[in-house]
Amino acid sequence: MAENNSLLDKLDGLVSRFEEVSTLITDPSVIADQKRYVKLTKEYKDLGKIVEARKEYIGCLQNVADAKEMLAIEDDAETKEMLREELSESEKRIPELEEEIKLLLVPADPEDDKNIVLEIRGGTGGDEAALFAGDLFRMYSKFFEMKGWKMAVSSYSEGAVGGYKEIVCSVTGEGVYGIMKYESGVHRVQRVPVTETQGRVHTSAATVAVLPEAQEFDVEINEGAIKWDTFRSSGAGGQNVNKVESGVRARYIWRNPFTNQ
Repeated sequence: MAENNSLLDKLDGLVSRFEEVSTLITDPSVIADQKRYVKLTKEYKDLGKIVEARKEYIGCLQNVADAKEMLAIEDDAETKEMLREELSESEKRIPELEEEIKLLLVPADPEDDKNIVLEIRGGTGGDEAALFAGDLFRMYSKFFEMKGWKMAVSSYSEGAVGGYKEIVCSVTGEGVYGIMKYESGVHRVQRVPVTETQGRVHTSAATVAVLPEAQEFDVEINEGAIKWDTFRSSGAGGQNVNKVESGVRARYIWRNPFTNQ
């Protein structure tokens, strides 16, 4: 019971934060600041999962207490059997919820919620490697569809007998990088290729790269630090090339803010 109280104490503070964030995301000044608004809506969604798990957890604890109290005073055999079943279900669910809540409390990798760029390339194995890369792409495509994610192919190069020498696509959805990042690496397959006439088993490989989508950021440039140079071109082109300053170069003069005393 002490462990239950300790867990609930931690969750109570998060409930307060959830209520605070739910108010903030309706504030017009917050909505106007898109970066802050996006950050808060993500926090609201993450905290919402914890709040729902807490609600179910408290319900199970209450069900256990009520069932035990009713069993102590109930005389009807059929009712007591029903209470025992409810008690058993709630007692089984409590440790499951505790594990779920503990996982939800683990700080997530800030990259996990990003969209991805997926690159699949056939490795050793020639035509069979391209076929294997195609198999991997179809497998991932079905998985993305099942998860409700959106996929868009950016570029591809087909193999001579099918599949892909390489294929690149972008995938958007909830928690894409967190789930897909472990797919990066070399994938191998041992099988009899369709291109094999002697029935021999071949080992082929394909590489998978999962890259988190780059985040937009603002860069401030001091226009006073930009120096424009004009110069005459060199090489063939007659006298005009040597007389007219047709070459233009922009230089950014970076100044070190630290000076020696």
